[in-house]
This record gives sequence, C-alpha cells and structure tokens, in this order.
Amino acid sequence: MKHINQQLNRTVNNQNIQDRLVKLMEIVQKDQDVQTFIAEHRDQLTDDDILKSSAKLYEFVKEKEKFLTNDASMIAPGYEPKLFLNHHFIDVTYVPTEELLKKKEYETIRNRVQAISMPKDIKDASLDQFNITAERKEALSEAIMFMNDYYENPKEFHQGLYLYGTFGVGKTYLLGAIANGLATKGIRTTIIHFPTFCVEMKHSIKDDSVASKIDTVKKTPILMLDDIGADSMSAWIRDDVLGVILQYRMQEKLPTFFSSNLDMKQLEEEHLRFSQKGDDEPLKAKRIMERIKYLSKQITMIGENRRLDN
Repeated sequence: MKHINQQLNRTVNNQNIQDRLVKLMEIVQKDQDVQTFIAEHRDQLTDDDILKSSAKLYEFVKEKEKFLTNDASMIAPGYEPKLFLNHHFIDVTYVPTEELLKKKEYETIRNRVQAISMPKDIKDASLDQFNITAERKEALSEAIMFMNDYYENPKEFHQGLYLYGTFGVGKTYLLGAIANGLATKGIRTTIIHFPTFCVEMKHSIKDDSVASKIDTVKKTPILMLDDIGADSMSAWIRDDVLGVILQYRMQEKLPTFFSSNLDMKQLEEEHLRFSQKGDDEPLKAKRIMERIKYLSKQITMIGENRRLDN
C-alpha cells in the first residue's frame, strides 16, 4: 500500500494532518482483515477511495481490538465490527454475535411471563427440571397435554389446572414451568401470587387504579393465580376483584390456572363462604366456585415438602 501513502502526501498539504493520517494508515495497513477486504474489492476501489475511507478503517481496527478483548468501551458491546462496501466507500457495520442473539431471545421469552410478587426462581422454572414422582406424574402429564392442545388450537377454549396440594410439593414451580414453556412459543402469561395481589388491590383504592389493574389481569391470554385461599378474603376482594376477573375470563373463554393448599370443596366451604367480618355467604361462594370449576380442573399433587430441603 505504499502508493496510498504517496497519494496521501500529494493530496494533504497540512503537515500535522498529513503526519497523523500517515500514522493512522500505517496502523490500518497492518491489519490482516483490512488487507483481505481491500484485496477482495480492489477492482471497485481506487487509492483515493481507500484514502477517504481511512477513518472508517481505523474505527474498524480499533473496535475489532476491543471486541476481541471484551473491552466494555467499544461502540456496540456484543456486536462484532465488519467491513462492507458502501458505494465505493469502505464502511463499518456491527453484527450481533451468536451469544447476543441467544441472550436477546432468552430475554424476549422471559418478558412474555409477567410474574407479579412471585419468587425469582419461577422465572427459570422448566418442565425438564420438574422432579417426576408417581404422585406428581398426573400433574405433569396434564400440564403437557394442556400446552400441546393450546399450541394446536389456541382459539379454542382450554381448561386450565387447579393444582391442589400441601406446602412445598411443587405447585408454584409447575405453574412457572408451564408459563415458561408457553413463552417459548410466543404465548404471554401472567402469574400472580394471589394473597399479595389482594393487598396491592386494597392499596390501589387510594390512587384510583383498581379498575385498570383488574382490566390488565383479566385480559391476559393465560392467567395463573398462585396460592389462592392462603389468606382470609374480604367480600370486596371475592366479589368485586376475583369475581370480576373470573367472570370475564369465563365469558371470553381464556385459560386460567390456580394453585392452592385447599381442594375445591374446602376453598368454597372454608374460605370463600366466610368473609373477613365472619358473614356466612354460601351463595356468593358457590357463584365464584362455579367459575373456577368452569375454568379449571382439579389435579392433586402430593409428596414431601421440598422447601425443607433448601
């Protein structure tokens, strides 16, 4: 490339600028990728074209060096610099690496699961990691069956699952695994720790955001209410929050899941029937229960409390 330096000496009059450009081009010319690129496109590039591209060539060399050393100061972290021909001008583009593409895909999938007041590990729950025992096999089979049916016919109504069992048998984990499995197919899920959600709804009265929060939850494509029945429920939460959500989902035939330490009969007779004030309201409890039974089918999960192992 000696003739390029000669061209530079003829076209640049300012000595300081000329010296800087000479040093820049000396660095650039030593780079093997630059040499290869120019050689491959020599029939389309004049010496003047290469000279005018010196700043971009220098950018490429320096950014490639940062890329290879994982220097965080690079222009586009996670993107590999590449040379390309842009109308007789050598330019630099930045191509996402395979690692970055996988990371973005992973983040996209995770963002399809809206976990409200849920343990962080639920975001990483997987059916592959679900510990299969004889007592939990039915729950896993039903989960897989639901997912397959939903994939094949998403516009049809599919009953969710009402996972019933004692503490620590994996009900919440299984809900998270189902949600993450659906996310890989582009399906959005909202999974909510219901007792915490009830507290937040009461606080939402102050800023008049109750209606908007109910609207968001009731319209999600897949809804999972975790730990329903864990805390006492006010008549307002039962009728004006839970009742409204379930009524909408029943009318729109939207899949809904539940997990509880109470079976359906216990939920109705021991939890939904009595308000926090002690009022006995069997008809209102029955009305809520009819919606839950329409939206889901009960699956019993039994086994050892796995939380004790952690």
